[in-house]
Amino acid sequence: MQRYTGQKRILVAVDCIIFGFDGWNLKLLAVQRAMDPERDKWSLMGGFIQPSESPEDAANRVLEHRTGLKNVYMDQFHVFGKPDRDPVERTLSIAYYALIDIHQYEKQINDEFHPEWFLLDELPELIFDHSEMVKLALRQLRYKAALHPILFQLLPEKFTIPQLQALYEGVYQTKFDDRNFSRKLLSTGLLIKLPEKDKLSSKKGAFYYQLDQSHYKENFESFLNLVPNPDKFF
Repeated sequence: MQRYTGQKRILVAVDCIIFGFDGWNLKLLAVQRAMDPERDKWSLMGGFIQPSESPEDAANRVLEHRTGLKNVYMDQFHVFGKPDRDPVERTLSIAYYALIDIHQYEKQINDEFHPEWFLLDELPELIFDHSEMVKLALRQLRYKAALHPILFQLLPEKFTIPQLQALYEGVYQTKFDDRNFSRKLLSTGLLIKLPEKDKLSSKKGAFYYQLDQSHYKENFESFLNLVPNPDKFF
């Protein structure tokens, strides 16, 4: 086999950053590392790419092996490659992230690597540069959520404004003013008000809404107005 001469070995890995929404809170999935160094410390789901794999195939394999999760669509968003990021060998990591409905996937999760969901403001110390990965992945998620209706995919077909507000507050890790959020949301013209009410959360009840998909593409920029001080998040 022909090889390039004068080159040193560099390993290539993948790391998966999986955010989950449980209906009220945004969380991060982490596992316990099964090898030295940092054995049993909290880690993202990572592993090395095999010679016969694409990065995408490796990410799906690693995620399923570490957690049991399958058929999770992940976006590739960054390559982490500081020379000293791994204390054992020079290793590049191709990072992927996803946002899922925790309840939809909870039956898939296995216990082999002790996966656990953590609130973002209660994250344990993560190995290597994994905290930096999470920070950048969250920034990418916020940017994507401002331009695309990805957050609506985590809600039921019909939802209330308080439900949607809780989701936005989870992603952006900030408290929105109730009246301003409702006013800005309705001003987008992208919600269809339904005649039904959710009367479980309050005596008065809250009307259900649906996203108007037919007008979303032409008015998607209006969702940027939902995010206060966007420069702070992007």
